[in-house]
Amino acid sequence: MGDTSRIGALTWSAFFVVVLVGGGNFVAVRVSNQELDPFWGAGLRFGLAAVIFVTIALTLRLTWPRGRALGLAAVYGILSFTLSYALMYWALTQVSAGMASVLLAAVPLITQFLAAAHRMESLSRRNLAGAVIALAGIVVMTVGPSGLAVPLGGLIAIAIAAFTLGESVIVGKKVSVGHPAMTNAVGMPIGAMGLLIISAVAGERWALPQQTGVRLSVLYLSLIGSVGLFVLLLLLIRRWTASATSYAFVLFPVVSLLLEAWILDEPLTGRSVFGAAVVMAGVWYGALARSARVAGRIDLQDPQETTATV
Repeated sequence: MGDTSRIGALTWSAFFVVVLVGGGNFVAVRVSNQELDPFWGAGLRFGLAAVIFVTIALTLRLTWPRGRALGLAAVYGILSFTLSYALMYWALTQVSAGMASVLLAAVPLITQFLAAAHRMESLSRRNLAGAVIALAGIVVMTVGPSGLAVPLGGLIAIAIAAFTLGESVIVGKKVSVGHPAMTNAVGMPIGAMGLLIISAVAGERWALPQQTGVRLSVLYLSLIGSVGLFVLLLLLIRRWTASATSYAFVLFPVVSLLLEAWILDEPLTGRSVFGAAVVMAGVWYGALARSARVAGRIDLQDPQETTATV
């Protein structure tokens, strides 16, 4: 995970908080879905966060992108926020937070395959072996003695969301908008608008949350789970390596499974814990292990394309 001998307490603390916040986001979305319709809840979250990012860009007097850079930033926003979170919020009405976090933990590995499809790099045997291991873990978690143990629609939605997030990383590598906060200042308002359009087409009810728990979850997701997570990730990348920072994403399921069992009384079964461990091991081996990195491999969380995902 990089040269840990020179890593200070602040960096380790930031890494711990990133894991805690990122894993907690999945549980907070499930709480939000208890009252708010999913697409509206996602649009409200990123609409609030977008206001903050635009304010940051204006305060810092950042240069707004034009032409191709603006177009790529818009595509990035649609992939990273509109499509990914429309699918994820809806899926979290069907599957547990733990299950969703495990599947999305595979994004670093999925990105390697998408990078190969874009001819940005070639696949290695470790990539393929890691994918097989991760797939085995997913099967353990989702297939019981009597067949599929979770709703198929939710699984498909999360799987597509994972691929969409992976593709957004590829597009994000091509976005050149100067300061990394500008990526979100452009992409997030566009993504939020797309979510609100989907919500309107779906006929969802637009109303502010009335339940205290849901209000707190929306504020948490907007301020801490989006803007705060972005700042922490940027801090980590500047003080550590991008590859080491990406390990946080593999640890999100640990937090999600534990928090969901504590807050939402979701049963924590031996099968789900074992399956999650196998998936995380596969992602680590196939995409994150030091020996898997070769010259020319893309960084999964470059400061230029770091966003408040999850």
